[in-house]
Amino acid sequence: MLDLVLYQPEIPPNTGNIIRLCANSGTKLHLVEPLGFKLEDKQLLRAGLDYHEFTHLTVHASWAACKEQLGGRRRFALTTKATRWHTDAIFEEGDVFVLGPETRGLPPEVLEEFNDAHRLRLPMQAESRSLNLSNAAAVIVYEAWRQLGFRGGV
Repeated sequence: MLDLVLYQPEIPPNTGNIIRLCANSGTKLHLVEPLGFKLEDKQLLRAGLDYHEFTHLTVHASWAACKEQLGGRRRFALTTKATRWHTDAIFEEGDVFVLGPETRGLPPEVLEEFNDAHRLRLPMQAESRSLNLSNAAAVIVYEAWRQLGFRGGV
C-alpha cells in the first residue's frame, strides 16, 4: 500500500481527481489542514465522481499530526526544487509521497525534513514552472505502483 499526502491543498477539483486516483490505485490519501475548500465542495465531489466511498481518506489538523500517524515510513517530497528524477528512485511497499499546495509547493521548513535522495522532481520543459497537482500525483503513484508490479490491480 502506498500513501499520498496533500499538504494544504487549495483547489477542489484537483483533490477530487486525486480521490479518484487513490480509489483506482489502492493508495491511501491524507489531507493536511488548512484546506482551501470544504470536503462538501461541489467541485470536489463532481471531480471525484462516486469514488469518495472507495478512498481511504484521512484529514490531519497539522503536518506534525500527519507525520505522527505515518510513523517512520519512508517519505518522498515532490518538488520542482529537487535534482533527482522520480524514475531514479526505487520505491517500496509503504512509501509515502508528499505534495504541496498548488500555488506555492511545499514550504522550505517542510522540504528541509527531506534529504536530497527523498526529494524528487518530474521532468518538464525548461521554461515550465510546474505540473497540475493531480497530474503530478498520478505520475508518481503510477510509477511507484508499476515498480511494485501493480499489486492488487487487474
